[in-house]
Amino acid sequence: MSDDIPVLRPLRTEADYRAALQRVETLFDLPEEPDPASDLGAYFDALITLIQAYERRHYPVEAPDPIEAITFRMAHIGGRCST
Repeated sequence: MSDDIPVLRPLRTEADYRAALQRVETLFDLPEEPDPASDLGAYFDALITLIQAYERRHYPVEAPDPIEAITFRMAHIGGRCST
């Protein structure tokens, strides 16, 4: 692996998570997404996977109540419902 690519470590704390977000943000800011076949591309993919895993564990998103979801959607498209 290239010397300028940091070693990946598990995201165990909020500080680890925030640091990973900052690192991935710099990669998103590149003119082009890193080539998946390159060391940087592999690092980018792995870092995103670590971030997603941390978010699933620490910031779970619950599925909405189906009726509330339909009502919300109808309200945003101008539909009416009688609840």
